[in-house]
Amino acid sequence: MDYDVIIVGAGAAGLMAACTTAERGRKVLLLEKMDQAGRKLRITGKGRCNLTNTNSLRDTLPHIGSSTAGTTKKPGQTGGVWLRNAYGRFFAPELMEWFEQRGVELTVERGNRVYPASGKALDIFLALINELEQNPNVTIRKNTTVKSIETFEGQATAVILDRGERIPCRHIIFATGGLSYPTTGSTGAGYRICRELGHTVIEPVPSLVALKCQEKIPQEMVGFQLKNVQLKVCRKEFFGEMTFANDGLAGPIVLSASRVASRALHDGETLTASLDLKPALSPEQLDKRLLSDIDANGTRVFNDALRLWLPAELIPLALPQLHIEYYKRLHQLTGEERRRLRDWLKSVQFTLTGTHDWNEAIVTQGGVSLSEVNPKNMESRLIRGLYIIGELLDLDADTGGYNLQIAFSTGHAAGEAV
Repeated sequence: MDYDVIIVGAGAAGLMAACTTAERGRKVLLLEKMDQAGRKLRITGKGRCNLTNTNSLRDTLPHIGSSTAGTTKKPGQTGGVWLRNAYGRFFAPELMEWFEQRGVELTVERGNRVYPASGKALDIFLALINELEQNPNVTIRKNTTVKSIETFEGQATAVILDRGERIPCRHIIFATGGLSYPTTGSTGAGYRICRELGHTVIEPVPSLVALKCQEKIPQEMVGFQLKNVQLKVCRKEFFGEMTFANDGLAGPIVLSASRVASRALHDGETLTASLDLKPALSPEQLDKRLLSDIDANGTRVFNDALRLWLPAELIPLALPQLHIEYYKRLHQLTGEERRRLRDWLKSVQFTLTGTHDWNEAIVTQGGVSLSEVNPKNMESRLIRGLYIIGELLDLDADTGGYNLQIAFSTGHAAGEAV
């Protein structure tokens, strides 16, 4: 059978590209290397699927970055600008309408995050796959691995499977995903094929991932959640919730911080993270509070009195770092010791040494250089008829539904184009 378009990869981007193309009456062949489509989509958001965010376009763009235009210490924000055209045609309102028209009820939660009302990522996947399975123009082949893409005089001409089969087609949408969650099929093979075709691939590194630190995390702290704290990494500040892992820092604001830290850490740099446990108080205000608490609790010994200012779980971390005698009465604290306590509460230091691996990373930072892909239709500027979408691109974003919106919007743009 002759196909109008071959789509390689049945993740969020590939499925949306297939739906968009098939809606327009094109004959589609969707190739998936795994035995099931949409494996990663079905586990995203801890199985709940935060598919987009209702923030305005203006407020969304700063959440999206690209390694291409930045340095290792300050990733560029050109990713959002690069997506303007695709977002202008298919953004959160259009995406939400697409699913609602197919019977998926949606709900907006804290932070303008959009989820299926059922709380099941499976509903998002089923809406996409049912759309394809009911369309006679779509053929889905699973357990099928693409080895390479054939070209002639700068035009895509066929896909070559690992078992030697050649499938001719002049329109190929490449949606093989990044490296995060490799058990779902994201092995990074698409990067190799893009390099073979002449594309520049910014080295992929894990993003939205826990950070390792040099300091030993006391066992009492592992899994403990802090709320309303501020973490400063690479001169950027992140406010919200975080937790502690056996080997470092985890939780929402740590994942966000990993976007600015990951590449530097994987380049061998050592970074410092500063944790402000009292961000609502200035140093002067905190000093006044300490003085007041000390006056009111002067006879309490220091290691016990620390619970006035800290959760009990953090005391094993604080005591050895403060270098204040454990059994000293509060009224015996010197001015220098009080200031030392104040400064520690405002800036607990962690020496960052690396990130957790691809099995825990939510997304990939890096990928095919944006300068080599047309932002209007996702077509390669090097190979005519080749479209590169989703996590293969050098795009990554904060948590909050932004990464899936990138996948759906780039998939829709390529689907429209072919």
